[in-house]
Amino acid sequence: MNAIDSNLSRRSVLAGLGGLTFCIAVGNDGVRLMGQAQANALANAPVTPWVRIAPNGTITILSAGAEMGQGSMTSLPLILAEEMDADWSKVAIEWVPADAKVYGYKDPFGSQNLMWIVGSRAVQLYFTQLRNAGAQVRKVLIANAAQKWAVDAATLKTEPSVVINPANGARLTYGEIAAFGTIPATLPAVDAEELKERKDFRLIGHSVPRRDTPSKVNGSAQYAIDVKLPGMVYASTLHSPVHNAQPQIWDPGKQDQSAAAPESWNDAEVKAIKGVIDIVKLPNGLAVVADHFETAKAGRDRLKVKWTKAKADGFNSNKALDDYVKIHADPNAQVAKVEEKGDVKTAFANATKTYHAEFRSDYGYHAQMEPLNAVVRINESGDKAEVWEGSQAPDESRKAVAKALGIPEAQVDFHQCYMGGGFGRRSLGDYAAECATIAKAVRRPVKLIWTREEDIAQGMFRPQSFQCLEAATDTSGKVTGWKHCVVGDGEFLLLTGIKIPYYGVPSQWIERRGVSHGIKLKHWRAVGHVFNTFAIESFVDQMAADQGVDPIEFRLERMGATPKARKVFEALAQMADYKAKRPDGRALGISITERSGSLGAGAAEISLDRASGKIRVHKVWVAIDGGVIVQPAAAKANVESAIIYGLSSVLHERVTIKDGVVEQSNFHDYNLMRMSDLPEEMNVQFVDVDTRPTGLGEIGNPFIAGAISNAFYRLTGKRLRHLPFTPDRVLETLKA
Repeated sequence: MNAIDSNLSRRSVLAGLGGLTFCIAVGNDGVRLMGQAQANALANAPVTPWVRIAPNGTITILSAGAEMGQGSMTSLPLILAEEMDADWSKVAIEWVPADAKVYGYKDPFGSQNLMWIVGSRAVQLYFTQLRNAGAQVRKVLIANAAQKWAVDAATLKTEPSVVINPANGARLTYGEIAAFGTIPATLPAVDAEELKERKDFRLIGHSVPRRDTPSKVNGSAQYAIDVKLPGMVYASTLHSPVHNAQPQIWDPGKQDQSAAAPESWNDAEVKAIKGVIDIVKLPNGLAVVADHFETAKAGRDRLKVKWTKAKADGFNSNKALDDYVKIHADPNAQVAKVEEKGDVKTAFANATKTYHAEFRSDYGYHAQMEPLNAVVRINESGDKAEVWEGSQAPDESRKAVAKALGIPEAQVDFHQCYMGGGFGRRSLGDYAAECATIAKAVRRPVKLIWTREEDIAQGMFRPQSFQCLEAATDTSGKVTGWKHCVVGDGEFLLLTGIKIPYYGVPSQWIERRGVSHGIKLKHWRAVGHVFNTFAIESFVDQMAADQGVDPIEFRLERMGATPKARKVFEALAQMADYKAKRPDGRALGISITERSGSLGAGAAEISLDRASGKIRVHKVWVAIDGGVIVQPAAAKANVESAIIYGLSSVLHERVTIKDGVVEQSNFHDYNLMRMSDLPEEMNVQFVDVDTRPTGLGEIGNPFIAGAISNAFYRLTGKRLRHLPFTPDRVLETLKA
């Protein structure tokens, strides 16, 4: 690819654009659209184009959604195009710059702007902002047509990319308006009632082909690993075999005391390899730089390093799980309250019956298909940098690179690329910061590629956990008291999905007991919902079975399911023909599923090979309330993707750590689900509601473990309580 001329200013780009250019800027009144003239007047303001309409009718919309296969790159511009009444066939899409102040959404947990495409945030958090922007553009186009025709703007209407005068049938295309039109210094305000009604949507709710698919099929899609620059060299890193904890924002100028650093190594021997250019010391590792990646990797494999001690030295994940049980039983252990409702003590004191169950889960690896990689080029004076990376959070990567180089963020030009999977791992920028550090040291453009072995050895994992649940029931069998304790490392990573707002238990106490091991942890698709929902729904199923009540009926009546929860369970029962007899040797299990504002109910039909301990999932159903569905086909594919991801993690995936070292090294011993294990059917249904969109990228994952474990109980009369459900664990459970 040809490098972008980094000397071009945004102002000069705006000046060279034909037609109408709608810009976006941040002021005291928040994020707003403006015209080119106003943008040019704000010489020092962060102003960039958002929508461009060319005289030939082409409409260019910038997409703020990082694209890793979930379809955000198509869905976000489509939302704006809907309110703008754009002809979708005339819409071109470009990436937005990595500028969160301009293009970010408002952090739902804070006041800053973010561009992080994590937590199923893209559509739900950009939805209203993009609708308003599109409506503003439409108003300006109508105003220009009204002025030209000397009529009242209120009498005009639009069809895709055309303004129409119903009185006489006159028509002006958006391209024609762009050739003569002007944009007012202050764009018109848009009231909520001026936005389109759902019945008038032409694009939202109607599936269109994803824009990234053709280029991915024909091979022209650009991933960072494809980028080639003049004079570029390659780097391969090696970090300590002992797992290294790192701060969330990687600082190469500060050695993290929990991480191991290289103390000495066979420098001369590795540098003697033909093609090796240098060995760069990093705060927690080494990078071998060479003329080809194969040479860099050969040098990395030849390294013999003495490392300083790390916090995780001696850590054993299996022993840690046993220790978590002791921490839970320790009355003096530090407790962090997560939820407190009603009077739990009284509920348990007056209970007709109480229940208790314990659950465990292991570490999980992201296992993204594309290896972690980045390309960095620094200018001669060292005060400007360009970065090519597939990032879920381009603003975060830009910040990490700037920090690594000691330059302002404004001096880092970030080129967003496609991603071959992210699942939460590609939202930090640590490897891009490493690449920048290496490029600065060798004074040449660098492509850094982490090997799969390196990525697993130094992965950022879903935390392991121990959970204890208790419940109190009254004379009618209703659950009146609820206790849930989770023990493990990871603080908030342990807590997502641990609350039960979909059930109306009057008295609740939910707590976390934390430990710290020096193991790197990270958001992982659906984060804590995976193990928390598993524990919650297995426990609920246990109570339903004990009381001899149908599992759905128990949730609706004795767990006090909310109307929203009732609706998705009723939809599930209908779509899965819940009461129907299953084939011999098969059983059905159900579970609630919840994530990012969406709520659903899912079921799995399984069979069991009792000789091998292998569970086979034949059919899966899930009914979801996700608000208005912007792109039904893409939304369905997202849910199906999460189902597969969940099945793989529940039945196969497990990271273990011994003496601080990850025992798995590649996909031969970190087992993933194979195509032969896929279900025969995956059935996804969205409940029809007229509320704003909520997250759908992860909602297909949390219910899987509970549904499978509950089906397993119906087949065997025994409960699976430790994720993942590997064949050896299944056999142990059957023998117990």
